Amino acid sequence: MKYLALAAAMFISSNGLPGLASANGDKPTKFTIRIENITKPDAFIASNGVKWSLAFSPGTAVVHTDAAPIFAAGQKDRGKGLEAQSEDGDPSKLAGALKGAKGIRSVVVYNKPVGAKGAGPITPGGAYEMSVSAVPGDKLSITLMMGQSNDWFYAPAEAGIDLFKDGKAISGDISNQMMLWNAGTEVDQEPGIGPDQGPRQKAPNTGAAENGVVSKVQDGKTYAVSSNVLRVTIKPMM
Repeated sequence: MKYLALAAAMFISSNGLPGLASANGDKPTKFTIRIENITKPDAFIASNGVKWSLAFSPGTAVVHTDAAPIFAAGQKDRGKGLEAQSEDGDPSKLAGALKGAKGIRSVVVYNKPVGAKGAGPITPGGAYEMSVSAVPGDKLSITLMMGQSNDWFYAPAEAGIDLFKDGKAISGDISNQMMLWNAGTEVDQEPGIGPDQGPRQKAPNTGAAENGVVSKVQDGKTYAVSSNVLRVTIKPMM
């Protein structure tokens, strides 16, 4: 798929294991995160009758202490790589900008579907898995592109997901904490058939610039509720 042309190489920053500790000296907990595409092939029908399948691009898993490290709702994209992530499914620029930044514990780019030989999107039934380490007080942000859009991406609220509750590592399904966001960087076309969307665009970053702000996608469609299309689970390794 063309929208993954720039995401073929794996990029992983420090995994957060060496020297990671809280102010209280807590030892890091390692978490395994799994992202599954729970849609069916050709599950969506465009206004022209064309059936289309939903795929999700490679993305980033970011452990952080600062609030809103990637974006802020109602504000313009910061020009730190979210545009490439949300328009072309390329997380490398965003990961590079976040690595070493204030309040960032670690950044992991995931781009190889479970069981695949190389990098690529997760199509219906596919999954990504990755690991991060964290201590109490740390938060998790995840990004990945909705592949049949111009600039839409799934992520939790800007502040991220608390990885510990009352000092105890969280575990289980966190799909309902993910949301579909519009990066506001490219003019939207109807999902699944837009000529400037990843699977059909002639080259990365070819759509008309929007110069808008980051906002939630609320078009009433099934894909707008993340838990309808994604299953995101997290498990601490004890």
